[in-house]
Amino acid sequence: MMKELPNDNTLANQAAELFWQDYNCAQSVLAVYTDFYQIDKETAYGLSCGLGAGMGRLQGTCGAVSAAYMVFGLANADAKDNPAKVAKTYAMVQQFHKRYTEDKGTTVCKALIDCDLNTEEGQNHFKANELKKNICEGCIRHSVKLINSVIRENSHN
Repeated sequence: MMKELPNDNTLANQAAELFWQDYNCAQSVLAVYTDFYQIDKETAYGLSCGLGAGMGRLQGTCGAVSAAYMVFGLANADAKDNPAKVAKTYAMVQQFHKRYTEDKGTTVCKALIDCDLNTEEGQNHFKANELKKNICEGCIRHSVKLINSVIRENSHN
């Protein structure tokens, strides 16, 4: 059982602070939930390390989104051999995905930042346009607030 989630802005600020301490987007989101789900923060950093920049800089699913899906798994952690909890987790993922896509237009990193991080030109564009601040931080903050909303909406089930 987890503790009650604090104010959405509190967690969003904590995640943004981690992001500016050079943790990737996925690590920043997952780490703020470690106290609530009694998992070691270092383990969370390790588990989510490869999910940054759209999964290993493949620029697929945004790391802040991938971390959200991990949090929903933690919210229903005893899902093994429990089809109802598996179904609840999948429903939470789908609910989050639908709302995130409605708000941001996509969950795809490359589309969100509109550049290819695997090229020098893309790296320069990312830095020159301050996309870490102007896009990625917002995706992290939005993801945390949306995670909290989905968890709260599903806590009565």
